[in-house]
Amino acid sequence: MSFFTNQLAIDLGTCNCLVFVPGKGIVLNEPSVVAISRPGNAVLAVGAEAKSMIGRTPDNIVVYRPLKDGVIADYRVTQAMIRYFIKKTRSRFNIFKPEVLASIPVGATSTERRAVIEAAITAGARAAYVAKEPILSAIGAGIPINSCEGNMIIDIGGGTSEIAVISLGGIVTAHSLRVAGDKMDEKIADFIKKEYNLAIGSQTAEEIKIKIGRAFPIKKEEFYEIRGRDLPSGLPRNIKASSNEVARAVQEVCLEIIEGIKFILKQTPPELSADIMNKGMILAGGGGLLRGLDQMIAKATGVPCFVAGEALLCVAKGTGVVLENLSVYKKTVMSQK
Repeated sequence: MSFFTNQLAIDLGTCNCLVFVPGKGIVLNEPSVVAISRPGNAVLAVGAEAKSMIGRTPDNIVVYRPLKDGVIADYRVTQAMIRYFIKKTRSRFNIFKPEVLASIPVGATSTERRAVIEAAITAGARAAYVAKEPILSAIGAGIPINSCEGNMIIDIGGGTSEIAVISLGGIVTAHSLRVAGDKMDEKIADFIKKEYNLAIGSQTAEEIKIKIGRAFPIKKEEFYEIRGRDLPSGLPRNIKASSNEVARAVQEVCLEIIEGIKFILKQTPPELSADIMNKGMILAGGGGLLRGLDQMIAKATGVPCFVAGEALLCVAKGTGVVLENLSVYKKTVMSQK
C-alpha cells in the first residue's frame, strides 16, 4: 500500500475546506458549501460550484453550509461533502480506503468530535482522527510546539476564533470564540443596510472585507463600489463604501476577539507569559488577514502580534506535517474518539 495515496488530511473550515495529501501538498481548496435539491434531498453540487449558486437558486434548490461555528450542523450533508473531497483528491485506480485526519475547534465537545470521525468513516475513510485547530495552526505557522517555551496562536477562521497557549506539544490554556470572519461579513451587510438602505448578499460583504476591510479607521481611506438592492424601491443600485465605514462595522467583532485574547493572557502561567511577551503572538486564519488587526491586538494587550506567513493555509499545512510524522504526533496531537 502506498504511503502517498492512502492518507489525507482535511482542514474542515466553516468557510473553506482544504485537503492535504502527503507528498503532494494542498491539493484542494474549496468552499464548505453544498447545494441540495429540495424534493428528493439529492446533492447537486459541492464546493466552488455550489458557492456560485448562493443567492441565485430557484425554490427547489437549497444552498447552505453544513458546518456552523467549525462543527457539524448537518451530519448527512457534511458526510456528502467529505465523500466528494475524498473522491476528488484520489486516483480512480486507488482501491484502498484512506486514513483521514480532520481539524476540529478547540471547544468541540466529545459528541462533535465523534460526529466528524463518523462522518469521515461513513464517507469512505478506513480510519479517521481529529486534531485541535490551534495545535495544527501553530505547526503550520512554523511554531516549535514541542519546546518548553510558551507560544500563543490566534486562529481566526470563518466560524470560530481559536486562541491558545501551547507548550511541550500540548495546549496549556485555550478559548474558542464563536465570532470570526462570518460575523464580520454579517456586520458589514447590516451596516450597509442601515447606512445606505441597500441589501447585499454575504458574498458581497465578504468581498468588501477582503478588498478594503480594516480593523480601525485611518486617514487615507480606500473606496470600493458595491452593487445591491435598494430597499425602498426594490431596484438595483450602486454605492461607494469606504474602508473606514468597514472598520466601524467590524469593530465590535474585533473587540470581542481582543477580549478573548485578554482572557487567555490572564489564564497563562507567569513563566509562559514572559515567553509570549518576548516572542509575541502569532495571528493565523483568513480573519487574521484583516488589515491592521495585528496592530490593534498589540496596542490593546501590550504584547507584540505578528501575522503568520500564508495565514490562510496554516491549519492545512499543520495537518500535513502531522500526517507526514504520524508516529511522533499520534499520542500527543490526535484523537480517535
